[in-house]
Amino acid sequence: MIPEKRLLTQGDIEIWTRSSVRKSLLGFIVELAESIKGLENDNLHEPIEQPVEHCSRLLDEISAMIEKYPVEEDAATSRFGKIEFRYFYSELKSKSQELILQRFETLSTAQAEELAVYLTESWGDCNRIDYGSGHELNFMCFLYGLREYGVLEKSYDRNIVLKVFAQYLDIMRLLETKYWLEPAGSHGVWGLDDYHFIPFLFGAFQLSTHKHLKPKSIHNEEVVEMFAKKYLYFGCIDFINKVKTTASLRWHSPMLDDISGVKSWAKVAEGMVKMYEVEVLGKLPIMQHFFFGSFLQCPEGVSPSGTEVGAHDQGCKHSPLQNTWGDCCGIRVPSAVAATGSQKSGAKRLPFD
Repeated sequence: MIPEKRLLTQGDIEIWTRSSVRKSLLGFIVELAESIKGLENDNLHEPIEQPVEHCSRLLDEISAMIEKYPVEEDAATSRFGKIEFRYFYSELKSKSQELILQRFETLSTAQAEELAVYLTESWGDCNRIDYGSGHELNFMCFLYGLREYGVLEKSYDRNIVLKVFAQYLDIMRLLETKYWLEPAGSHGVWGLDDYHFIPFLFGAFQLSTHKHLKPKSIHNEEVVEMFAKKYLYFGCIDFINKVKTTASLRWHSPMLDDISGVKSWAKVAEGMVKMYEVEVLGKLPIMQHFFFGSFLQCPEGVSPSGTEVGAHDQGCKHSPLQNTWGDCCGIRVPSAVAATGSQKSGAKRLPFD
């Protein structure tokens, strides 16, 4: 079936929260995280499994599309997203099903069509030119679908994270910086980062058995630079430091600052899972855009099919849902990437979002 959105009310969210499908999806994410405990980014399992290589080649093709659509520089540089992102997104959307079928020959056309929805949604919103934890969740759903359809096995978990997800993250950072994608929410992704959540969760699990590095180490720029390529968490902090250059982490990322006071990475990892449950999987402003299909079946009792609220796919004509912290349909906020980019081009420095 073609995936559709069904979570429209707080009552729907309560049903979803109690559902087995939500439990399975979260369990898949935690399973991936558990597989990289104590490992550095380059600790891949050799040889790389063929389906994992196919995922990587698929991402290579998506990355190659970006090169076709350079940003046209102009004197009046916008603080908001670059419209060339829409050209990239349009090609990706038109080719996603074909790309999936080419790489995964065991899938049926119907399965590829369903997976293509999640793959396309993984890269942001083409109308608003923004990106957030809901889009990131779509990529996890894409991987979950490949698992459910027998393409990715549990034994591949380490490489799924350290090769496939890491590659996805690299491409997203390219998109964020090239097209100045806006944060999908007026406060970024729940105070962690303007865009991402999952690499912090995975990264905390990586570090959970480390004997020397502590959460407070993120405040030491030399340590961050030293370990940025070795651990996902430090890579995230390094990216933030490069983008948000005019103030300390304590000011522009208060949640990360608070987390750095936790005594152990194991506690951080545990807290990240709980936070993801509540602040991403449990928030209507994010989950109103979640897609249900055949491998992510909609729980019984939620709003019926065909009653979708809002028109996000038609240009985000604001939903009647009340705007809340992090609502993707809230006030547009220029990203710190745009502020930094404007500064480099000679424009006046802009405040952080």
